[in-house]
This record gives sequence, structure tokens and C-alpha cells, in this order.
Amino acid sequence: MVKTTKNIQKTIWQADFYKRPLRNSKGEILWELLLCQMPGEIIYQSLSPQSEVNVEWLVSQLEIAIAQTGLPEAIQVFRPQSLNLLASAGQKLGIKVEATRRTSILKQKLQEQALQYPQKNNYTGENYHPIALDKPPPLPLPENIWGDGWRFAAIEAGDMEAAFCDRAIPIFQMPEEFLPVNLGLASTVVIPGITIYGGKKSMALARWLAEVEPFAINYIPGMPDGLILEAGLVDRWVVATFEDPEVAAAGRIYQERQESRGGLHFLLIQPDDSGMTYTGFWLLKSGD
Repeated sequence: MVKTTKNIQKTIWQADFYKRPLRNSKGEILWELLLCQMPGEIIYQSLSPQSEVNVEWLVSQLEIAIAQTGLPEAIQVFRPQSLNLLASAGQKLGIKVEATRRTSILKQKLQEQALQYPQKNNYTGENYHPIALDKPPPLPLPENIWGDGWRFAAIEAGDMEAAFCDRAIPIFQMPEEFLPVNLGLASTVVIPGITIYGGKKSMALARWLAEVEPFAINYIPGMPDGLILEAGLVDRWVVATFEDPEVAAAGRIYQERQESRGGLHFLLIQPDDSGMTYTGFWLLKSGD
């Protein structure tokens, strides 16, 4: 059973290690290691020519940062190109490296720094988006885990904990920081969600979702309209497509509610529509 626990205060770093729109005197592309520590200050920065980028250099720089600030319990990384190098360095230093999109402090600092690059003498002038990631086209969900159907759902914020926390749900993710009360939402505000009826494949679907790590489910208008699951760092999956005008109207309401609630929404997996048994639950929040 997967259950969330209350947050325990610990030292977390958010890290990025990637090329910048800068070159050294030899014309070499520069990579930068940038470390932030909650609640939001930059604790370490270092530049390296691309030709010298490797795990050993990264370990040496992390050791300097550790000597200055102490050993973190974890390092959070949002950029796929940074993940393998930082994970290898973290393994050598005994530091857990977590892949997560939720690195808002780091992303803010990267955007602030990007505004300063044009003032530097070694600025390349290239098109640079500090937090943009290349995302692959969405893939269909594996056929062997898809259930019997789905629907848009909703629940009042004040009822959410009572409705789900005391139920024996095998796979359950309700981060404390996402609880409506901690986001300042009134108890009568309706939180949108998606319910999937998994039938006999309910547990297989819930386990697959736990592996891919859901981040958000968004309604995307198009021809046809669809629901797209954002998962992991950049993965995308097609949950459903539809052309029915009434379903599309419900999709627009779902997305509008999500955006007006700070991105808060939920995903519920259950075998059928009896409401007697739940297989998986995720309280999600889109955005960084």
C-alpha cells in the first residue's frame, strides 16, 4: 500500500546542470551547475566548459557545496538532461536524487538569471528558454491496462479528506501541501477530477499509474478533444479522446475549475461505479 505521510522538515536542494547561452574565451559552450535550497536562496553556482562536463567534475563541485552548507537529504531535478549525471554524482556521495517537475524555486531563479545573460560579454545571443523542455507526443495508454470507462467527477473541498483518507485504498497519494485547506480554498469550493472504472484491470491500471508518477490530467481541445496525462518529467499519455459536444463542454468546465483552483484536481481509479471499492487515488496539482 502506498500512503503519503506528513512532511518532515529536511534539507532539500533543487539542482540544474545544463548548458547556458554563454561561451568562454576559447569559444566553448558553458554548462552551469546551479543549486538552490528551500525556502529559496541560491547556495552554489559553477560554470564548466562542455568538454569537461562529467560525473567527476560534478562530484567535486557538490563536495564544495556540501562543505559550505552541509549534506542535503535529497536533490530534486526537473531537467531530463541533468538527471543521469546528477543521479550518478549523488550515488557516489550517498545523496538521493529525485526526478520531479515540482522545482518552482529553482525554475524561478533560472528565469531571473536568463534576464541577465544579454548583459554579459560572453552571451551568445541564441534563442534560450531556461525552463522549457522538449516533450514527446502523447502515447496511448497500454491496451492491457485500460478499463471499462471514465467520467468527469467533482467533490467539495471540505469533503475530500473524509471521502478518501479513511478508506482502504491500496494506492493512495494525497500530499499534505495539496490539501484544499492548505491552499486556502473554501470548504464549499468544488474540486474537479477524473474517475476511471478499471473493472478487472483496475489494480493493473493503478499500479501502472504509480510507476509513471502522475503529475496532471488536462483537457485539451482539438479534433478530437482529449484528456492528456502528464507524468514523470516529460511523459505524456492519451487517457481519452472524444467528439461529443456535451463531453467537450464538461471538459472545458473541468479545465476551468482546475485552473481557478490553482491547478488542484484528482484522479480516482475504481473497479466499477458502485462506490464501494476504490483502487487508486491521486490528488494532483498542475503547474510548477
